[in-house]
Amino acid sequence: MARTPDSILVVDAANVVGSRPDGWWKDRAGAARRLHDGLMVADLPQDVVVLVLEGGAKGGVRAGQDGHVRTVHAPRDGDATIVEQVRNAPEGARVMVVTADRFLQSRVQGLGAIALGPSWLLDQL
Repeated sequence: MARTPDSILVVDAANVVGSRPDGWWKDRAGAARRLHDGLMVADLPQDVVVLVLEGGAKGGVRAGQDGHVRTVHAPRDGDATIVEQVRNAPEGARVMVVTADRFLQSRVQGLGAIALGPSWLLDQL
């Protein structure tokens, strides 16, 4: 039986990747893959990392579980998928969301999640 995670980190990939002007717009799939690879090896305090991809970034990483990182392809906009991930978190799990989007931060905080900015995550990678 799988253990319920104590802490979950939900990553707004578009927002994190877009926070650094490193040419990501030329290769959205490649930028998503680099972020995923960084999350795979990062020493993060959370039990589970949920990487939410949208648009062209979805071509960089397949949806599904890869170790402690679960990649979710947003069917429409990433924000709605991120909110859904927070709402569907197991009872009692501590959920943190990485995004710079102030409106999204407010929405997830209203659901009990902690909002962190992209710089926090990038400092961990």
